Amino acid sequence: MFDHCLYFNTTALARLVEREWTRAFKPLGLTPSQAFMLRVVLAKPALLQNELARELTISRPTATRTLDGLQRLGLVERRSTESDGREYAIHPTASAQNMKDSLNAASAAVTKRLKKELGQAQFDDAVSRMKNIRSSLE
Repeated sequence: MFDHCLYFNTTALARLVEREWTRAFKPLGLTPSQAFMLRVVLAKPALLQNELARELTISRPTATRTLDGLQRLGLVERRSTESDGREYAIHPTASAQNMKDSLNAASAAVTKRLKKELGQAQFDDAVSRMKNIRSSLE
């Protein structure tokens, strides 16, 4: 019935992939959204909140909610910027730095498993096509 429906097939795939990443990050006490955001914060400390939202292609309110959760867990700090006291730069805490290797290892394990199941070429092709579709629709 929905063989040619982009919405149905992408959301069905998203649910499957969400379960994989949820299992991977559960031992770290993080949701997939929190884990991916934290990976960006660790890789690019001092991003402004709006830059972080743009990097993750999420809305600013969604970024705020996810950051609130990471801050409650003691993994990020919001620091006012010198140029504008209303803007906050996001910094990882020492606790976040300590979990960086575990976070990256959990992510790598899921990617490795998916590549094994799909095959390297199909995995790479699927990711590339999804990125191209997303870019075309933005």
